[in-house]
Amino acid sequence: MAHSKNRATDGKITYPPGVKEISDKISKEEMVRRLKMVVKTFMDMDQDSEEEKELYLNLALHLASDFFLKHPDKDVRLLVACCLADIFRIYAPEAPYTSPDKLKDIFMFITRQLKGLEDTKSAQFNRYFYLLENIAWVKSYNICFELEDSNEIFTQLYRTLFQVINNGHNQKVHMHMVDLMSSIVCEGDSVSQELLDTVLVNLVPAHKNLNKQAYDLAKALLKRTAQAIEPYITNVSKRDLLYNDNDERLQVVKLLAKMFGAKDSELASQNKPLWQCYLGRFNDIHVPVRLECVKFASHCLMNHPDLAKDLTEYLKVRSHDPEEAIRHDVIVSIVTASKKDLSLVNDHLLNFVRERTLDKRWRVRKEAMMGLAQIYKKYALQAEAGKEAAKQISWIKDKLLHIYYQNSIDDRLLVERIFAQYLVPHNLETTERMKCLYYLYATLDGNAVKALNEMWKCQNMLRHHVKDLLDLIKQPKSDSYNKTVFSKVMVITRNLPDPGKTQDFVKKLAQVLEEDEKIRKQLETLVSPSCSCKQAEVCVKEVTKKLGSPKQPSNPFLEMVKFLLERIAPVHIDTESISALIKQVNKSIEGTADDEDEGVPTEQAIRAGLELLKVLSFTHPVSFHSAETFESLLGCLKMDDEKVAEAALQIFKNTGNKLEESFPHIKSVLLTVLQHKAKKGPPRQAKYAIHCIHAMFSNRDTHFAQIFEPLHKSLDTDNMEQLITPLTTLGHLAMLAPEQFAAPLKSLVANFIVKDLLMNDRIPGKKTTKLWVPDDEVSPETLAKIQGLKLMVRWLLGVKNNQSKSGNSTLRMLTAILSSDGDLTEQGKMGKPDMSRLRLAAGCAILRLAQEPCYHEIITLEQYQLCALVINDECYQVRQAFAQKLHKGLCRLRLPLEYLAVFTLCAKDPVKERRAHARQCLVKNINLRREYLKQHAAVSEKLISLLPEYVVPYAIHLLVHDPDYVKVQDIEQLKDIKEALWFVLEILMAKNENNSHAFIRKMVENIKQTKDGQCPDDPKINEKLYTVCDVAMNIVISKSTTYSLESPKDPVLPARYFTQPDKVLNCCRTSTANVLGAVNKPLSATGKMQTKLSRMETISNASSNSNPSSPGRSKGRLVSQTHIHVSSLIYKLGSV
Repeated sequence: MAHSKNRATDGKITYPPGVKEISDKISKEEMVRRLKMVVKTFMDMDQDSEEEKELYLNLALHLASDFFLKHPDKDVRLLVACCLADIFRIYAPEAPYTSPDKLKDIFMFITRQLKGLEDTKSAQFNRYFYLLENIAWVKSYNICFELEDSNEIFTQLYRTLFQVINNGHNQKVHMHMVDLMSSIVCEGDSVSQELLDTVLVNLVPAHKNLNKQAYDLAKALLKRTAQAIEPYITNVSKRDLLYNDNDERLQVVKLLAKMFGAKDSELASQNKPLWQCYLGRFNDIHVPVRLECVKFASHCLMNHPDLAKDLTEYLKVRSHDPEEAIRHDVIVSIVTASKKDLSLVNDHLLNFVRERTLDKRWRVRKEAMMGLAQIYKKYALQAEAGKEAAKQISWIKDKLLHIYYQNSIDDRLLVERIFAQYLVPHNLETTERMKCLYYLYATLDGNAVKALNEMWKCQNMLRHHVKDLLDLIKQPKSDSYNKTVFSKVMVITRNLPDPGKTQDFVKKLAQVLEEDEKIRKQLETLVSPSCSCKQAEVCVKEVTKKLGSPKQPSNPFLEMVKFLLERIAPVHIDTESISALIKQVNKSIEGTADDEDEGVPTEQAIRAGLELLKVLSFTHPVSFHSAETFESLLGCLKMDDEKVAEAALQIFKNTGNKLEESFPHIKSVLLTVLQHKAKKGPPRQAKYAIHCIHAMFSNRDTHFAQIFEPLHKSLDTDNMEQLITPLTTLGHLAMLAPEQFAAPLKSLVANFIVKDLLMNDRIPGKKTTKLWVPDDEVSPETLAKIQGLKLMVRWLLGVKNNQSKSGNSTLRMLTAILSSDGDLTEQGKMGKPDMSRLRLAAGCAILRLAQEPCYHEIITLEQYQLCALVINDECYQVRQAFAQKLHKGLCRLRLPLEYLAVFTLCAKDPVKERRAHARQCLVKNINLRREYLKQHAAVSEKLISLLPEYVVPYAIHLLVHDPDYVKVQDIEQLKDIKEALWFVLEILMAKNENNSHAFIRKMVENIKQTKDGQCPDDPKINEKLYTVCDVAMNIVISKSTTYSLESPKDPVLPARYFTQPDKVLNCCRTSTANVLGAVNKPLSATGKMQTKLSRMETISNASSNSNPSSPGRSKGRLVSQTHIHVSSLIYKLGSV
């Protein structure tokens, strides 16, 4: 070494052979030529060349002089840099340069030369690459660790490399850069904030978009140096996550999201405090930060399933975020992970998606519904993850169909689209499609089945509306043409999204159909009952192609037409489909189907299949018109399963109108089967058999006579079990052919039904405290009596007149049953369950008669009130079944409006579910009537029978005559009255449509100017009437701010219920200002039972052994003995 020092001190520079002195005295070209030879010499040297190292030491020092480091020519600088890089390699580990300032100058010089890597097409690029390769391999920059300015050197190097890297570089350049930079991080004592920022800034999306290669380089560097760099990132991130600056936190969150979510990252497990700190940002006050966290969740779930538990709680909170975009992205994250692998998400996460299907925002609901649909198709329909996964998400199909109950047309249309594309994909081959539908229907819950049936019904109805429009357009133009077409356009509009905007488009479509015969023909084919699925597909394509325009990519009119076509096109059901479905049912019957593989018991599959066929027979009857289909159904009639035969009979009834002429060979066999079932089959099959004959055969009178005569003659009360089917059959014959059997029927009702059957109790009932027993435990005598009552009612419904006063007699009989609690003879022989059944039968019978105008007129107010009280029956099942019958009649707009008031009495029901059901019935019926009035503006003369607000007088009158309301001044009873009134008023007053609050107030004021129409001379009844009116007025005043406005019209009170108004007398009656402030406790949302004397059971009493005390079902009306004027109660009662 001494020798080399001497060589260095003597200052003499030795050049390689052939190289003359390199100084400023030579030209640039000559300098470059000589430097190339020096480069070659250093390139060929290795660390073991001690003599050469000593020989060229002064040259090495000379090359590091400012003359070269600051030389203006880039070629000279590049060659010098290559020499210096080799010098560091050769003289390692001790560089010939000892001055810290000189070392800094050299490395800053080399860094500047690395900028030449940017131009990959440069003639000198290979030399620049050599420079990079050399310093990366030798780790030359590690010498700088000891320098005071090391951070500046490293930071400049990093910045340079991130700046120059581009898509022209190959993998080797990328690798050498990573090697060079990672050695500085991994072998250094620390990583400065400035250096860290230089790396991390390249991961920010804005920078990523500018230079994707720099992003990849930073990502690779972090991956290589993860263990060494993590502590520094952690400290910085923790601090930055708590910054007040929103943008700063957002950038840090984005960075950490990438680091935590990277496939092989172990950052979350290795640094739990940072992970918890990051999770806290899910609740950040800044919306973009929360949004970024939610977006990150899908990557994390996919790459790190072990973190799902940590994420679940935070995603739960964000699924309820006030920001729509965040709720939307929660769904996207969960669904994205689910579609990759269902095992990545737990049931809680899927449940968040389920909840969002009811979100208040359509965008969120749509994303949730579509997400669930895609998951269902992948894992249940295509079974991509096996049976267990399919079982895990089997609830999705039910949930999606339940959404069809929502009021929004957008929701309903999306359910239809999901059904056609995901639940039962319409593009499947016919046999596969019907198999899919078959097993779907067999596994749906009850509510989903109803929703699906309703969907087909709505689509079928819209199909008929479009067909009506097409028929109208083809008719000759008349004065009423435009009005009729507009009316039909409005009906179609209401079945499409955004009716306000759609109306103009439907009008335009009607105009197009008038002018374009080709489109009209396509649409006629589409709505034709015989249209096949393939034809429908062609028609839809032709119509959309004809109406579309390439020049107009966004065409709202075309979008509307597509929605319409989507709803009316028969993409699932045609004759071929029904045939395939029948074959599938037959396979199950024969035991050759895949029922067990599909997880459906064979018996359940058969029943569901026939139920499905029954529903389709309503909506697609023509599709059943094939010999193969009818023969298969004939086979079902002969099966032992009663439900299967019932369904087959109903299908024949719905589809067999042309069977007699088109399939005579089936007709003869079928008729024999029908006659046998009508005479000796189970009651329900007998009923359907009669209706089949009525619907399918031309000479039905002859067939009816062949059935009626033997059954009529063979009636015998000695064998009650054998009596039920004949009575059922005769009842339906009486309804369908009352004139044909007029004389024998009258005699049958008077002598056999009333005298022999109903007025006699032959077999004592079982002694039990139960109020209800299952159907199979009901005594045959009671079942026969019920059929006897139904026969009487069906006969009257068939006759449709009361000329013989049979209606009056029947109503007296029915109300006698109600008055006697179901024991008509009052001999005490009947058991309580039998009495409950007869009360229910009598109440439902009155409801049936009330739907026929000629009988509604003769029902007295006392009979109406007795019927109404069935909804407060002591037996839970009686209340439940009666309420359902009442609701059904009201929804069909068959029952008069006063029967809607009956639901007011449900405020007393002690069972929460019954009150809730009654409220739902009120809501649906009120909305139904309001919608009907909007659609039928011309029915103003029927306003009193349709306008929901007119239920108030009926409700007031019914409460006045409620047996539970005995004492006018009793606080508890007035609480009941208030709750009952609020039960209906809350719904009526939810919207102040057309100033309805003032209209209700005016109605109540008008009632106070009348007397009770039922008992006009009874002072106590009238006092009750005015008291109930005061309670109602108090509610209206306290719950409305617009009640004092002018009523839109003068209310008309029902004449049967109230006398003519007497305005003179009103001045001496209690005024609104001085009457009830009503009750101390606030009004409940849905009403609540308050009476103390109710005997209504609070649970299903099929197994109850208790005998609750009687409710307010007393027959008479108790009158208060002590008269206290209503106004004195003001001191005892609080405000509403």
